[in-house]
Amino acid sequence: MAEVVRYAHTYGVQVLVTLNTLLREDEYPQAVQMAHDLYQIGVDALIIQDLHLLDFDLPPIRLHASTQCDNRTPEHVAMLRDLGFKRVVLARELSIEEIRAIHEAVPDIELEAFVHGALCVSYSGRCYISEVFANRSANRGACAQFCRMAYDLLDSHMNEVTDEKGQPIHQRYLLSLQDLDRSNHLQELIEAGVTTFKIEGRLKDADYVSNITAYYCEKLSAFRCQPTVVTHSFTPNPEKTFHRGATDYFLHGRTRPMANWVTPKSTGEYIGEVLEAQGNTLRVRLKEGIVLHNGDGLTVGAEGFNVNGVEGNIVKINKPASGSSLQERELFRNLDVEFMRNLTSERRIPVDICFSETGEGFKLTYKAFPSGRVWVGSFKFAKEQAKNAEKALDTIRTQLTKLGDTPYIARDVRIESQPYFIPISILNQWRRETIL
Repeated sequence: MAEVVRYAHTYGVQVLVTLNTLLREDEYPQAVQMAHDLYQIGVDALIIQDLHLLDFDLPPIRLHASTQCDNRTPEHVAMLRDLGFKRVVLARELSIEEIRAIHEAVPDIELEAFVHGALCVSYSGRCYISEVFANRSANRGACAQFCRMAYDLLDSHMNEVTDEKGQPIHQRYLLSLQDLDRSNHLQELIEAGVTTFKIEGRLKDADYVSNITAYYCEKLSAFRCQPTVVTHSFTPNPEKTFHRGATDYFLHGRTRPMANWVTPKSTGEYIGEVLEAQGNTLRVRLKEGIVLHNGDGLTVGAEGFNVNGVEGNIVKINKPASGSSLQERELFRNLDVEFMRNLTSERRIPVDICFSETGEGFKLTYKAFPSGRVWVGSFKFAKEQAKNAEKALDTIRTQLTKLGDTPYIARDVRIESQPYFIPISILNQWRRETIL
């Protein structure tokens, strides 16, 4: 964890640690010791749910109230502020008007809101179905995911209810909500008082993190200065990594559909439709621009396949399809192997460079933006006028900006020196000694 903190702080990124489970009496001493240990290694804040922790000798670290505290009302948020919390993570179920009302009533606390990821069918921090039926408490991180299971819908006489097509609602995923996606509402969330956007990421892999954070960084670039330089080898697209569909939930009132009754799994992106299914082949009509690759994952309803070959509009799959039940059904791709293969990001910190001469040699200064962190190196060196002034200055500029093995990238270079001849090896040594 200490290594993670050092790495994150290099890029000006805060580290917030979740200590947000309800604790048993015998666990408090260990939790308090953990809080002190985390404070000592430089963790920026703790996210907690169990308010009894406040009765113990905690370190002077920032406290954030977890969404598990069920933060839904101005009165509750005001209470948390009075207890010393600096930020509250709002319940996912709030509308934009409710968020604005909390901010107006309690303007002196930071508000963090979920914008993306999995949703719980119950109020945040108030789901007990797993505890009741499986003796596994969701509030202690052991949810059995009953909301992702299939159910029958019965009326008061225990008869199956039918859907709009007259079919019994039998063994469907009635409680499995689609994933939250508020990427088109960031401006109004900011105007309502939200200071921090939260992306749910439990059990998500590195590909998901890379794709979704890149997607929101691009969205946010219109609203804020980007303190680091981020480059991607791909075009961010939330449908390309774990994706159950999208809903803004209750942000603008009750909207439909919120749940996906067909499958609780990742559906991915819509790419066309199945015209015919026979054995290990599908005849499909793909959207314009869609290209399938061997190894791609496909879904039709609750069924999933892998692509073993493509010939025109005929797709060979790894197992037999179930025939007529797939025909004229929507086709989705939940694994794009080419997209995953190219999924890399690089984050660099801009630095301003100044190279100047001193009485006995030269001084080299690197200043990071926007943190203002400064590295200075002073070097004694005999000065020899360069025969080719332009080439000498270009060599100095080129070598001092070669920062490929560091987290930094040159933003501006100033040379406040006469054009002296300095060997490339010496310039490289000075650069390495100054900014490690």
